[in-house]
Amino acid sequence: MEQPLRNWAGNYQFSSLRIHRPGSVEEVQALVLSCKKLRVLGTAHSFNGIADTDGDFISLERMNRVLIIDESRSSVTFEAGLKYGDLCQQIHSKGYALRNLASLPHTTIAGAVATATHGSGDRNGNLATAVSGLEIVTGRGQVVTLSKETNGIVFEGAVVALGGLGVVTKLTLSLVPAFEVRQLVYQRLSLSVVEENFDRIFSGAYSVSLFTEWKSSTIDQMWLKQKLEKGSLCAHVEPELFGATLAKKDLHPITDHSPIHCTKQMGVPGPWYDRLPHFRMNFTPSSGEELQAEYLIPRHNAIAALKIIGSLKELIAPVLQICELRTVAGDILWMSPFFRQPCLAIHFTLIKDWQAVSKVLPIVDEALKPLQPRPHWGKLFTMSQDRVKSSYCKLPDFRQLMRLLDPEGKFRNKFLETYINDNPTSKL
Repeated sequence: MEQPLRNWAGNYQFSSLRIHRPGSVEEVQALVLSCKKLRVLGTAHSFNGIADTDGDFISLERMNRVLIIDESRSSVTFEAGLKYGDLCQQIHSKGYALRNLASLPHTTIAGAVATATHGSGDRNGNLATAVSGLEIVTGRGQVVTLSKETNGIVFEGAVVALGGLGVVTKLTLSLVPAFEVRQLVYQRLSLSVVEENFDRIFSGAYSVSLFTEWKSSTIDQMWLKQKLEKGSLCAHVEPELFGATLAKKDLHPITDHSPIHCTKQMGVPGPWYDRLPHFRMNFTPSSGEELQAEYLIPRHNAIAALKIIGSLKELIAPVLQICELRTVAGDILWMSPFFRQPCLAIHFTLIKDWQAVSKVLPIVDEALKPLQPRPHWGKLFTMSQDRVKSSYCKLPDFRQLMRLLDPEGKFRNKFLETYINDNPTSKL
């Protein structure tokens, strides 16, 4: 008997076993025309039903080539099955970098873009903000090419598309000159100090992450990823910062775990692709003994959010492995949780026990409700569909774009029907 298809964490069982692995755009077109319902499945790092279908899956794992590194435009175009870890060294060898990366480099780029997955940094947008071009096979099998330069507003609606517009077969990302980063970790930072110095702390490095188990009023670790300017000397390393002390060895975000798979710390300079993620590219996680949830809070509500989560720490700590706090710049992508607002991202890595977690998340959701949080599209949340829909002012325009590119609804699934669609049978 064929084994059920599950996501990376194993907490979600997909509704279909039918999976196709096309090797060309033409094969993708043929599949779109022959299948009644269809979704693209990447590395399955989502924790909910966003990628699910009761029809057929497409995996683009065979379509994973870098097609062109365009030096005149400082961009790279590649097939949509490519993972970050497989792209980074290729562009680095040509003297280029991506502006930012997520904590884990093992996901497909197209999947991260479609869900507005992010790294950290006051001036760094989510990973989808690097996109300058897309090729999409629409619901009627047509190939549509969109670019930031020529398609303006429609492009802004098509980048973070949640898989609802068609099969993205190619992407173009904007590049920056390659750079080096050093990573410093400080331990035991008072939460009250964070609240008093929030802007100073999160603007103190190119990328900043705070980790806490919410067992006390102390941030366990502060990770600073400092961009090194070419030809400049490394700045002095402070032994103490905001009352936190410099770690004397490499650490895992969960303090009692081995740091063997983490990127190098201790202020040792290294290339951007080997410092911006928290975990090394040559470490490939096979499964995740965890659940994940994340709230994107408008930055002006950040301190209030920290106070609320702190007040719930006795409820949260028993189901928590680690919480990460990051800041992300705002953008203009319609379905991005960061649309027109910079955010504090509050990420929970939770124990793999949905029965216990499902009792906690609704309480956290309700407590944060006055602060207008948006959930990460690919993680667990219990917000009502009305709350989710009301937080996206461009949702009516996105629905119209879905009906334009996928009029029969081939790519719509239960997740999109719940959180995106209003009246699926309505006319344009």
